[in-house]
Amino acid sequence: MELTDLRMVLAIMKEGSITGAAKKLDYVQSNVTARIRKLEAELGTQLFHRSLKGVVPTEKGLLFCQYASDILNMVEEAAVAVKEPDHPCGPLRIGVVETIASSAFFIHALSEFQRKYPEVSLSLINGTSSQNYEMVLDRRLDGAFLTGQYDISPLQVAYEIQEEVFLLASALRKEGFSPLEIANATWVVFPKGCPLRAANEDWLQDEGISSKNLIEVSTLDTMLNCVRAGIGYTFLTEAVVDTDDERLRIHPVPEPYRFLTTRLVSRKEQFRSKAFAAFADCVRAAGMG
Repeated sequence: MELTDLRMVLAIMKEGSITGAAKKLDYVQSNVTARIRKLEAELGTQLFHRSLKGVVPTEKGLLFCQYASDILNMVEEAAVAVKEPDHPCGPLRIGVVETIASSAFFIHALSEFQRKYPEVSLSLINGTSSQNYEMVLDRRLDGAFLTGQYDISPLQVAYEIQEEVFLLASALRKEGFSPLEIANATWVVFPKGCPLRAANEDWLQDEGISSKNLIEVSTLDTMLNCVRAGIGYTFLTEAVVDTDDERLRIHPVPEPYRFLTTRLVSRKEQFRSKAFAAFADCVRAAGMG
């Protein structure tokens, strides 16, 4: 059994076919088929159910895939650990959510990090918290900011803050909200997977109000400009709420939705990247609260 065999098994499970796996790995299909048959003979068990529609892992195949994934991850981790210099350098991929990326404390942390560690090639990848969560687990990110509740048992938390959530409205409208205004309101939200959007929709549902009147945006600037113009209302965390903005009115949010937790996380591994550790130090030093 070789590491190549493990990669083949995982590729077949992911692609759902031997043809797709061979194309993904740039191998000849007949060679992949022969290697998998040889591996199954060596293990004395069938790893995949084959049909005209493709292949699916057997119960033993699923178990083997889990071990294969763990082994390949450890091999990659070992290679990175022994190659890493004694100081922070090299590539670092961090997932950010819009509310964190636009906050003053994060910009300050980023500035300090760039000043102190110029040899680190930092990539910031914007996404929702749910997207960031999956990409950290899949090793596509070295770390990420997550807002909201997630299973963090496979992760280690480098930094955590609890932020207050506010309801923002245009200063063009009068103070206070009537039930009729809320029922007919338009809400400006981030894409699905955003915990602020989920909190907004949960609140409306609890109030017995349909959340169909939504305008979905992908940037904070667009969201704030829509609110300032009186197009709609939104939920935002305190990190990006400018209390001195005279074009906005800021209102408290009902208690069950009033706070959200944001965490900077990485995978729970024996090896800890010096670049990520340095980045986390800068975030903690600049942290809110």
